[in-house]
Amino acid sequence: MTPHAAASGHLPFFITPPGGTDVLMGIAAVTLIAAVLLTGVLFLTLHSLPERMAHKGQKLQFEIVAVLCLLALFTHTHIFWVAALLLAFVDLPDFLSPLNRIARASETVAGLPPPAPEPAPIEPAPASAPAGKTEA
Repeated sequence: MTPHAAASGHLPFFITPPGGTDVLMGIAAVTLIAAVLLTGVLFLTLHSLPERMAHKGQKLQFEIVAVLCLLALFTHTHIFWVAALLLAFVDLPDFLSPLNRIARASETVAGLPPPAPEPAPIEPAPASAPAGKTEA
């Protein structure tokens, strides 16, 4: 096939002949799709960083961090994500134990009987035992 009369004598490799496959466009399309997917994975991994850090802490702290991360994700307000990250780094102190001890000491001083212990949860019957039969 002869090139057009206006074309130069040497054409670069990315110029495709008529009816040919544009390989460079295919490579560019695959690169673009891969870059978009990798950017999304990186964004969501970075976005979930405070939640993964707070997962080893207390349940309340984890829930607060998770809500702040969701707010940051849906509102695009980055201060929520920064607050979640800072809260994930900080270990919350246990305020409930000292307050319970103060309450028990106050009840003792007042002469009140201690509160009744909470009943133990009922455990389900083992699955291996047949229904209606009990061990002797």
